[in-house]
Amino acid sequence: MASVILKPTHLRCFVRTCGLLNKRRIGITLCLDRRYASEGDKKIPKIYTKTGDKGFSSTFTGERRPKEDHIFEALGNTDELSSAIGLAREFCEDKGHTFTYQLDKIQCILLDVGSDIATPRSSARDSHLKRTKFNPQPIAELETWIDKFTEELPPLTNFILPSGGKSSAALHLARTVCRRAERSVAPIVRSGEADPDVAKFLNRLSDYLFTVARYAAMKEGREEKIYKRPQ
Repeated sequence: MASVILKPTHLRCFVRTCGLLNKRRIGITLCLDRRYASEGDKKIPKIYTKTGDKGFSSTFTGERRPKEDHIFEALGNTDELSSAIGLAREFCEDKGHTFTYQLDKIQCILLDVGSDIATPRSSARDSHLKRTKFNPQPIAELETWIDKFTEELPPLTNFILPSGGKSSAALHLARTVCRRAERSVAPIVRSGEADPDVAKFLNRLSDYLFTVARYAAMKEGREEKIYKRPQ
């Protein structure tokens, strides 16, 4: 598999979280000027690179930007979202929920989201865009999953609080992180620097996480706490 150097440190975090990138499409080694220590025939990759020590990091297009740049803010939020989903998945797996494979797939799709964010259009060449093009098909898949869960859920008649057991509460937490990731991606999309479908995916993902949190509570027989105006 061809190896392309993709520089943002945040995306290396994605690899540690998800363990793979969408192989059918990108085939990118997510690393930043990775140093190798050679002894004999063995090459041992180092996890640290020292290239960000001065507060700058690189986009996939090669730009050096401050780490507080909106691109890296969005990447960090997306990375945090993947981690939150990973934690929720562990609770869900402990309870034997059958939808954990969906969470696995979502974490991997978030790698694609990060790849698109890390490739600002203003400095991207066609070769960059071809490698990081976001596939919108998962948006429709999320909608299908939402609809199937909703068919089994009782109608929502009150505002509910994040509750319903550990699985449900963790999924609600992931939902709030997803909303933050969406907010940080929105201005990047509006400026034309990222694919609009990335924002659509995050918007739909927050709806999915809300729905599956309710579904987890129902399957576990846990009561969802409803909002009551304090007296």
